[in-house]
Amino acid sequence: MATELRPPSAVEEWDAYHAIRRRVLFERRGVGHLYDPDHPDDRRDGNHPLVLVDDDRVVGVVRIDVAGTVAILRRVAIDESAQGCGYGRELLKQANDFARKHGCTEVQSFVAPDAVDFYARSGFSRVGSTSAAESVPMARAVDQG
Repeated sequence: MATELRPPSAVEEWDAYHAIRRRVLFERRGVGHLYDPDHPDDRRDGNHPLVLVDDDRVVGVVRIDVAGTVAILRRVAIDESAQGCGYGRELLKQANDFARKHGCTEVQSFVAPDAVDFYARSGFSRVGSTSAAESVPMARAVDQG
């Protein structure tokens, strides 16, 4: 698997970034109408929209918000046609590398309940508590290797 996690570099990659987020994270949950491709958080300093590219095809997306020594994974999604092929694990591995290069010591994410086991297998643990039924706070130390 020769993948690369990087900022979208062309209009087509930005289109794929938003399409994957909209379909996987919003439409699947019946709230596609709430997706805002112009949300200001995608352009804030310290926030990094990224695409996971394999052979010139965007297969996954994440926005990594760097806040001091913490990297927060936001809106992690793998395209439906690429799910079950190892891209989720690869995205988390490369997100860890991104966090390390930005001086972070911890990676956090608010995880959909149906993804908790996947994140746990990737070294994340539940942290804190939440009353929100749609997300579970999880974190892990950045692998320095």
